Amino acid sequence: MDDAARARDAAREALADVEPEQLREALDARIGEAAVTPGVLALVTARALDPDVELGDVTDRAAGVQLIYEGLRLTRTVAREEPWVTAPTAADIDADMDILAADVLVSRGFSLLACTDAAGPAVDVVRAFGRDQTLRDREGTDAETAVGLDRNLEVDALELAVVAGTTAVGGDPPEELLAYARDLAADCDGEFPPAGRALPETTADRIADISDRAVSATDR
Repeated sequence: MDDAARARDAAREALADVEPEQLREALDARIGEAAVTPGVLALVTARALDPDVELGDVTDRAAGVQLIYEGLRLTRTVAREEPWVTAPTAADIDADMDILAADVLVSRGFSLLACTDAAGPAVDVVRAFGRDQTLRDREGTDAETAVGLDRNLEVDALELAVVAGTTAVGGDPPEELLAYARDLAADCDGEFPPAGRALPETTADRIADISDRAVSATDR
């Protein structure tokens, strides 16, 4: 099983007991179509730092990162489109379902990370998202600034992914690794690759190299 499938399956498993059935099906369909770059990066990071890591111990963290990102991304989409303003009244139910789905995704993501060293950073991601969206909605915010504020979510999601992956093998990510996560987000230009692709093939080697240099610097 590849990392994209692992991340997706773990996210779906975390939602398997959601009720009612209609909401669970909507969540499952959304995860099935989602770009799983954040979840994959958590898995790739853990394995790059420790090739012998048991990925079964990391999949919950990967799913947590993925669910939080997907929930916030959905919230951002609804905020942009303002469906209650632009859509017919009959579409209000769909918009309400999206908001409910976003809440469930984020809360389940938190539950998966709650007892890990990534819990605090996960809270920081949600807080930063709230601040960014508040700033975005302020009168006088120009289009370029609004785009930059929106794209912060992808940056924060990949930073959280490397934190989740690194702490899974008993360490903290060096600043260079966080910077690499930010570079990956910048390369995506505000939108992660579609469901069939996730990360460059060189990602694992880059992470391992960054880690080795950080360890060497500490030993000196």
